[in-house]
Amino acid sequence: MTDANAEQYRITEEPFYRVVHDEDQLYTAAYEARMPMMLKGPTGCGKSRFVEYMAWKLGRPLITVACNEDMTASDLVGRYLLDAEGTRWQDGPLTVAARIGAICYLDEVVEARQDTTVIIHSLTDHRRELPLEKKGEVVKAHDDFQLVISYNPGYQNLMKDLKQSTKQRFAALDFDYPESEDESAIVAHETGIDPDAADKLVQIAHRARNLKGHGLDEGISTRLLVYAGNLMAKGVEPRSACMMSLVRPITDDPDMRDTLDAAVSTYF
Repeated sequence: MTDANAEQYRITEEPFYRVVHDEDQLYTAAYEARMPMMLKGPTGCGKSRFVEYMAWKLGRPLITVACNEDMTASDLVGRYLLDAEGTRWQDGPLTVAARIGAICYLDEVVEARQDTTVIIHSLTDHRRELPLEKKGEVVKAHDDFQLVISYNPGYQNLMKDLKQSTKQRFAALDFDYPESEDESAIVAHETGIDPDAADKLVQIAHRARNLKGHGLDEGISTRLLVYAGNLMAKGVEPRSACMMSLVRPITDDPDMRDTLDAAVSTYF
C-alpha cells in the first residue's frame, strides 16, 4: 500500500470536538503505546466524533466500519472477487488499515457476531498480525496501526455483549453526555442557533434521560439535539423541530410521547 492509498482516509479539516476532561491526552498516550482502545458510552454521545478528532490531531488515516449482525469475517478482512480477468483478492477495511497504518474504528462492535469479532484478537496482542486464511497470507500490522472499538454497555444483554477474552485486550475510556454547559455550547456551535435555544434543547434532553429505564430504552442523544437545532436553524418552528427530532424517533408509546411533548411545551 502506498502513501496515496492512505491519503484518501486522511481527515484534512479539524472536526469540532469539545474536550470534556483529559480524554484527548489519555488517548494520545494509548496511541503512542499502540494500545487497542475501547470507547464505551450511550448512543450519540460523541464517541465517533472523538475518534475523528483524534485521528486528525494525530495525523493518521481513519477507516471506520459500522458493525452489524450480518457482518462476516470476510467483510472485515477481504475476499476473492470475480471479474472479467478472473479471480482477484480484495482487502477488507481492517486489512487495509493494518497495511497502511491507519486507525481502524469498529463502531458498535457488539452488533457483529462473536465469531466475526474473534478475528481481531491477533491484532490486539503482542503479535499485531492478521491472518488471511483464504489467501494464505499473514499481514503484519504497520507500526502506526491502531484498533479502536466502541459500544454502548447500557444497551447490551446476555445475548449481545463482548466476550471477556475480547474486552481484556483493550484499554477503555468511558463517555457520557456532556455537562449542560458543554452540551449547549456543542449544539449552538454545530447548528448556529442562539445559546438560549440550545440550552432549552439540552434541558428537554435531561428530562428524557431521567426516563431511561422508566419507559425509555435510551434518552435523547446529543446527536438528536443537533438534528433539532439544524431544523430550527432552517426556520422550522421549535416545537415541530423537537417533536420530529427528539420525541418521535425514540418512542412509539402514546403515553411516553405525551410526556415528552409536554416537556417540549415547557420550554418552547
